[in-house]
Amino acid sequence: MQKEFNKYHGAGNDFIIIDNRNKEFPVGNSKLIQRLCDRHFGIGADGMILIGDHPEYAFEMQYFNADGNIGSMCGNGGRCAFAFALDNGIVDGDCMFYAADGAHSAHRTENNEVKISINDVLKPRVISGNHFIDTGSPHYIIPVPGVDNIDVVARGGSIRWTKQFEPGGTNVNFVETLTDRIKVRTYERGVEDETLSCGTGITASAISGRWGSTDMEHKVLVETRGGLLEVSFILSKEKATNIYLKGPAAKVYSGIIDLSNLK
Repeated sequence: MQKEFNKYHGAGNDFIIIDNRNKEFPVGNSKLIQRLCDRHFGIGADGMILIGDHPEYAFEMQYFNADGNIGSMCGNGGRCAFAFALDNGIVDGDCMFYAADGAHSAHRTENNEVKISINDVLKPRVISGNHFIDTGSPHYIIPVPGVDNIDVVARGGSIRWTKQFEPGGTNVNFVETLTDRIKVRTYERGVEDETLSCGTGITASAISGRWGSTDMEHKVLVETRGGLLEVSFILSKEKATNIYLKGPAAKVYSGIIDLSNLK
């Protein structure tokens, strides 16, 4: 079966996006999804997104990790899904869409970036002295003095499946605080590697760094290996609300792939 696909990236975090409103894609075939995301035998991506209809929202985003399994909320994926919906006439402006963790608002900014809402985040848990935060996906945040010198794959992989994070494991973020921004590198579960940026990871990292501040409103510039993003939120003693993730989201290319060749 031949299938049309699109490739998008959000600050280097790349996704295969397929319009599945006709429900033709074999969703239960995890090996096929894994093959599509393989950078040698398929299209290549950090994950795959299916766009579907939803009875209450503009569209539904169904996200799959590169290992072929259904994923939790993906922040950069949500931003790319909205960009795809705009580019393909599924929506004609700001909207609400549905994802694994519920509804999200989406907006195109004046400088052509994409901003989406992230659901409220509860007070971090402290595990081995560091914050563990759920921003729709689980994230463990480790402050470091020189993030460029970290072996993200080795250290992140050694933490990803540790007992504290059973049964699903965790994403691992290494965060350096600079004068005007933070720098974040992420080991992403499901990809089992470092990604150039991780939307829910930088959101968790930004909130973690400001937790306990007496200020209510925060805007944090985040530098990743894939580019600059911004996280804004309102902080209280028990949770962060009004969370928004903003950054670039762009189409790379589109094409047609023969799914019967991906065995």
